[in-house]
Amino acid sequence: MAKKVKQQAVSLKVPQSHDETVEYIAEVGRLQRERERIQAAMNDEIAAIKQRYEEQAQPIGQDIKQLSEGVQIWCEANRAQLTNNGKVKFAQLASGKINWRMRPPKVSLRGKEAIIDACKQLGLTQFIRTVDDINKEAMLADQDKATKIQGVSITQVEDFVITPYETELEEVA
Repeated sequence: MAKKVKQQAVSLKVPQSHDETVEYIAEVGRLQRERERIQAAMNDEIAAIKQRYEEQAQPIGQDIKQLSEGVQIWCEANRAQLTNNGKVKFAQLASGKINWRMRPPKVSLRGKEAIIDACKQLGLTQFIRTVDDINKEAMLADQDKATKIQGVSITQVEDFVITPYETELEEVA
């Protein structure tokens, strides 16, 4: 028995002449421009909505910033108590967790050519890449020597983070 093959009917508009093809192409162009107008109108509305909500959120963001700065000041003043004399870098409070994080150290350079010359004169070629560029990774690995070079400073910044506890409402059936 032969297999039945089902095919979905194709409902395409196919031009039947040269003139009809020209008309179809013109219609495609008109439809593309119409779609672009719709997209532009959508983007205008999205921009207005975004601006409205950003304006509403701006004072709240300022309040969060002020409260966070106040919490940080209090926590810094009470850091020894909160961190068990520096044994930990966080504290669990009733409403959330605070912690201090050290960012990785970073090398800052002023006067790159002078630093390269200084490294060569001091015999610290491990701080120079073969393309005559400063090897910041090597400076981070040997910070004591690197900071003796004029123009080199190594800084590290500590971030203060507040993580409020959050819960979700339970759905009751």
